Amino acid sequence: MALATLRGVSFTYAYTNEPALRDINLTLEEGLLYAIIGPNASGKSTLCALLRGIVPLFHEGELTGSAEIRGRNLFDWDPAELSREIGYVFENPFTQISGIKETVFEEIALGLENLGMPSDEVIDRVEQVVEQLELGALVAKNPNELSGGQRQKVAFASIIAMDADVIVIDEPTSQLDPESSDAVFAIIANLKKKGKSIVLVEHKMDLVAQYADRVIALNGGRLVIEGPTSEVFTSPLLNASDIARPAVTDLAEALAKVGRPLARTPVTRAEAADLIRARMKGGPRANRSR
Repeated sequence: MALATLRGVSFTYAYTNEPALRDINLTLEEGLLYAIIGPNASGKSTLCALLRGIVPLFHEGELTGSAEIRGRNLFDWDPAELSREIGYVFENPFTQISGIKETVFEEIALGLENLGMPSDEVIDRVEQVVEQLELGALVAKNPNELSGGQRQKVAFASIIAMDADVIVIDEPTSQLDPESSDAVFAIIANLKKKGKSIVLVEHKMDLVAQYADRVIALNGGRLVIEGPTSEVFTSPLLNASDIARPAVTDLAEALAKVGRPLARTPVTRAEAADLIRARMKGGPRANRSR
């Protein structure tokens, strides 16, 4: 059973004239890490919200086409049930903090309490997540007094604690420094190893190239391309749509233009390093290009 199947899906928010999504045909499989990329206002957050049912169940608008989540029509899902199936980390952490809890520990526990989980199990679950995300220094602080980056980590922790099978994450590193970004992606990779299905929006293409199984590229609300990460990042369709790619991919294409192509076009730094070492050694792959 597919995680999500969209057939001819378009969505226009209420009080707007232009669709945020236009004729999207897409199937997402369980157990994979999907990255959604594209320029600003390309429909990335709307697609995330659709997968979680936030549109059109909460944000009103016109939805056309067919949208199924885990084999069930989106409109047949009870919103509370869908929230237990799919965790959602919002782009803006200031909107995800409840504002009613006095400590970070209580904030992380809120969703579990709403599920009616026994208090000892709630405490154990929160303690595990606090250790996993290294939030020990924040647990006693008021979540309303945290910085944007700290709030983002707390919002992320709250969703991990819920232990949903599917996690949708809208720009998890937008307010984090490079070190914290790497740490967050390491946690995301660990969640995938545990069998979670993950869909995320991310602008840091080097991280997308390193961790994503498949990439969904959007522009102007339309699907540009979807496929394995390496195929998407080396597709000429990205250039035509002005969608960013990993720095090493751009570097490889620049080398090719001046007659110094690598054996193939890399998308990760590790791939690029291997190819450059092979060229310097004059290995058998050094003079092959695709």
